[in-house]
Amino acid sequence: MDKLPALRLANPRIPIYSVRDPEFRRYGRVIEEDTAAFCAAAETLPFPEEGSRYVAAVPELDSLPEAQALRERYCGQLDEQIGLCWGHSNRLNALEWHTCSEFNIAVRELVLLLAKREDLDDDGRLDARKVQAFYLARGEMIEVYADTLHFCPCEVTKDGFSCIVGLQRGTNLPLDGSKEKSPCLWATNKWLLGHEDNAPLIARGAFPGIYGENWEIHPVG
Repeated sequence: MDKLPALRLANPRIPIYSVRDPEFRRYGRVIEEDTAAFCAAAETLPFPEEGSRYVAAVPELDSLPEAQALRERYCGQLDEQIGLCWGHSNRLNALEWHTCSEFNIAVRELVLLLAKREDLDDDGRLDARKVQAFYLARGEMIEVYADTLHFCPCEVTKDGFSCIVGLQRGTNLPLDGSKEKSPCLWATNKWLLGHEDNAPLIARGAFPGIYGENWEIHPVG
């Protein structure tokens, strides 16, 4: 059941769009594929009771025939790792970007908070008022463009969110500590801005690059 109308009522202060609305076009595109095999495989994995978890390459997803088909159709013959981000989250908290597109499939419905690199101030910081929210129903698949800032999805219900993440293999893995890095580089092919109110992330060394309201999505149901 589409919970977008109820979600909008529960969150009157932030407009929430569907990824099928025109507003999404600057951030990515909807891909019309049968995602049932991905969703079924992802739902077999233990679900976090609290917090969220990310695994860059999940064997149960990475080895699916559908994963190979995704690589051949959309990845320009590059190797694509198929991982999962799942659990509980409802705040903006941070935003990241990569030098490649990211492919997402909503295993459980979710909200993505997005901005563009062109929205950054001259000093590399971002006003949270430039962030927009987008709803994905279960099974919907999107491509998120490389210049789109994104992060951990927000849950639509208290059952949590689950999002398949396809990225160029090696992305999001630990950095080589012997090499010099830019202030925002957080993992391989991953640049990160922390919200200045997210004290635990800033304490871990994240650049406090987002200012303004740390948007919260209130779940329904």
